[in-house]
Amino acid sequence: MFEKRFRITLLFNANKVYDRQVVEGVGEYLQASQTDWDIFIEEDFRCRIDNIKEWLGDGVIADYDDKQIEQLLKNVDVPIVGVGGSYHRDEDYPPVHYIATDNAALVRSAFLHLKEKGVHRFAFYGLPAASGKRWAQEREYAFRELVVEERYQGVVYQGMETAPENWQHAQNRLADWVQTLPPQTGIIAVTDARARHLLQVCEHLNIAVPEKLCVIGIDNEELTRFLSRVALSSVAQGSRQMGYQAAKLLHRLLDRRQLPLQRILVPPVKVIERRSTDYRSLRDPAVIQAMHFIRYNACKGIKVEQVLDAVGISRSNLEKRFKDETGETIHAVIHAEKLEKARSLLVSTSLSINEISQMCGYPSLQYFYSVFKKVYASTPKEYRDRYGEITV
Repeated sequence: MFEKRFRITLLFNANKVYDRQVVEGVGEYLQASQTDWDIFIEEDFRCRIDNIKEWLGDGVIADYDDKQIEQLLKNVDVPIVGVGGSYHRDEDYPPVHYIATDNAALVRSAFLHLKEKGVHRFAFYGLPAASGKRWAQEREYAFRELVVEERYQGVVYQGMETAPENWQHAQNRLADWVQTLPPQTGIIAVTDARARHLLQVCEHLNIAVPEKLCVIGIDNEELTRFLSRVALSSVAQGSRQMGYQAAKLLHRLLDRRQLPLQRILVPPVKVIERRSTDYRSLRDPAVIQAMHFIRYNACKGIKVEQVLDAVGISRSNLEKRFKDETGETIHAVIHAEKLEKARSLLVSTSLSINEISQMCGYPSLQYFYSVFKKVYASTPKEYRDRYGEITV
């Protein structure tokens, strides 16, 4: 006997990173379980809901963060699995089988990451309630609860929803808020997109990230991680796992049809740590200024003299203060910064090793190989083969 071939509709806007990862997770379940479903998803991946009830097929997996989809699927007579954000109140969950990203756990992961870095002041950059994004309100609520529970003071700024016509105005208001924050504040942004707003503002205001402000996002959007000068730390959601669990649950519903209402919370995968939270508890303003200058300019071939010129104090004075604060010499930090940039580009891009060597300010490929091998006990090529994230 052959299993019935079901026609399944996926209602997602897969032009969004989160939705796309959920859809990938559905695919992973189909591959792992050898299930034969005919999947319907719009050709350009946008979710269209005209005459929705006429073409749903045998089952639906849908984005229940979208209020319009939730409303249109009311009283539909096929098995439905909703995918969306978690809620702190039970009554806010939709009355369908539901796979949720754990909003409270996402915020807690970001908060604990900052705390472990030695940050003691916290802020949250969210979205206005009028945006209708319920997951954003839940993340803000989780932040407010967390700082009270942990006995810290927490500042919240919702800002404006951005569009081309109000972009500059919104960024100006964000800049006003950022300048009210005391140094060594860790800011949790409700999404990576909002975190990038913060990084841009800090760059324009010449606020050193992470020395003066740390920034962490939520989503780990691979597509946009190189769009800011300072690489963004972020909490990776278990989006693929959500898609996998949703497909697995729908499979059970199609087989048996009778299950008590399921609600499954999927925790975050992990914090992806990058430069924006690479915080050292530096107190000396001259050392903070020097470190910021080195981070922005190490790969331009700077020497200690240029750092001294930027900070404007004598070599002996700055070297002593630098060593007291960091335990390293200025020269050693310039060297380490170049090498770390090279290491990061090796594992996360498909640039040629020669290009990376030039971008990081090494006078020759041979010298780059020699310096790299001394520190990492392997050549740049061996290191990329072992740890590279990109398959070319």
